[in-house]
Amino acid sequence: MIESIENIELQFLTINDYQELKEAMIEAYSSMPNAYWKESHIESLIAKFPEGQVVIKINDQLAGCALSIIVDYDKFDDHHTYNEITGNYTFDTHHQDGDVLYGIDVFIKPEYRGLRLGRRLYDYRKELCEKLNLRGIAFGGRIPNYHKYADTISPLEYIAKVKRKEIHDPVLNFQISNDFHPSKVLKGYLEGDEASNEYAVLLQWNNVYYTKKTTKATTKKKVVRLGLIQWQMRLYKNLEELMQQVEYFVDAVSAYRSDFALFPEFFNAPLMADNNHLPESEAIRRLAQHTPEIVQRFSELAISYNINILTGSMPEVKDDLLYNAGYLCKRDGSTERYEKLHVTPDEAKIWGMQGGHELRTYDTDCGKVGVLICYDSEFPELSRLLADEGMDILFIPFLTDTQNGYSRVRHCAQARAIENECYVAIAGSVGNLPKVNNMDIQFAQSMVFTPCDFSFPANGIKAEATTNTEMILIADVDIDLLRELNEFGSVRNLRDRRTDLFELKKKKK
Repeated sequence: MIESIENIELQFLTINDYQELKEAMIEAYSSMPNAYWKESHIESLIAKFPEGQVVIKINDQLAGCALSIIVDYDKFDDHHTYNEITGNYTFDTHHQDGDVLYGIDVFIKPEYRGLRLGRRLYDYRKELCEKLNLRGIAFGGRIPNYHKYADTISPLEYIAKVKRKEIHDPVLNFQISNDFHPSKVLKGYLEGDEASNEYAVLLQWNNVYYTKKTTKATTKKKVVRLGLIQWQMRLYKNLEELMQQVEYFVDAVSAYRSDFALFPEFFNAPLMADNNHLPESEAIRRLAQHTPEIVQRFSELAISYNINILTGSMPEVKDDLLYNAGYLCKRDGSTERYEKLHVTPDEAKIWGMQGGHELRTYDTDCGKVGVLICYDSEFPELSRLLADEGMDILFIPFLTDTQNGYSRVRHCAQARAIENECYVAIAGSVGNLPKVNNMDIQFAQSMVFTPCDFSFPANGIKAEATTNTEMILIADVDIDLLRELNEFGSVRNLRDRRTDLFELKKKKK
């Protein structure tokens, strides 16, 4: 058969194909007498949704067909029947403004099976789903071998055995291999389907590119530009001079149309020089007095330069307790606070610093982001909880004095990108502060990490700054690539977790 094939073509179904379609259905569904569409049905489908009706032709002869409609899926119960979903075969359930592409029929003539033509039909449906911005594909899949086992196992057990390759079911095996996942058993789905005992499996495929429709005059960006500031520690006369340097960097990264600017942990430490004669614990509390004004100035910069700014971190006093905290200053004028949860032994001992209490993601115009300050990146549970909330980008402002300290942050940050299927951006400070106790030297190389799969750099590094050099680092990250990875990656770290053996959750306050 393969040697005689001269041409394979995917075409839209027309009413002129009907007689050939009818004969093909009778042959394909030989175990189900009279299981073919009437001409009036095909006319109705073509009139309502011509893009959804396609055929595969080999040497100009019909070899297979796929029929579909668009439905408002929320109007149907998950335990619907074929009769209900098709509106008693009227297809009045089709709505151009619906949100799910529903498969009505798909078949390949017996003599052409084994050529993977069905895959072409399903690929077309997926492309159509993406083109029309529908949230997914659904259909009831027959289980034609179930009648052989109906006396001994339930449909649910049958599906489990098919998935484990203990039972061969030509239809269900094919659906699963084409990335459709079984979600429910549908009882009494298709009247007359004796081979399946009238059971079907609700199979679904999610469109990772789907964007929920909105009436707001805004769009959520898919390609996000990150601007990382590798900050040089130097002495400043006062707060005004430090903020001039801050604005210089915000201006620089915004000139490249960056969506985010990330500053390092304790970037404002040079202001402690004026209080270097005081004990370290007192000097850092004096530094914390600048924090409210710095946050206000950052918020103004975020608005005027149209960029989301992560302020790194600063000491902050709340209820007379000292914290290491930072702010996400959004370009819409709002601000969000984040805090370091795990303070280092040095921070606790020298400064009397406390660990924070809140861990959460933040909604932005570029997706959900999370922030972990330096040492927090070395605790994998934190980023996994953020990933469970839908985090796309993890920002890690850090401050490390030695190369081994930096290596801990760097390698843990890269691990967080792989295990949580997200982007991770780290930014640190470089240089020396000879007149600030406990802040003498800094070592840093700011970087952007990615997961490791075919759509990403093989080494998982999107961009990297020059070590120990003051500079900015600009990098673009594609959020849609994360969606593809979640569904179709070579490995799927989030989906493949053995939640039947373990769970991770935040404690209630």
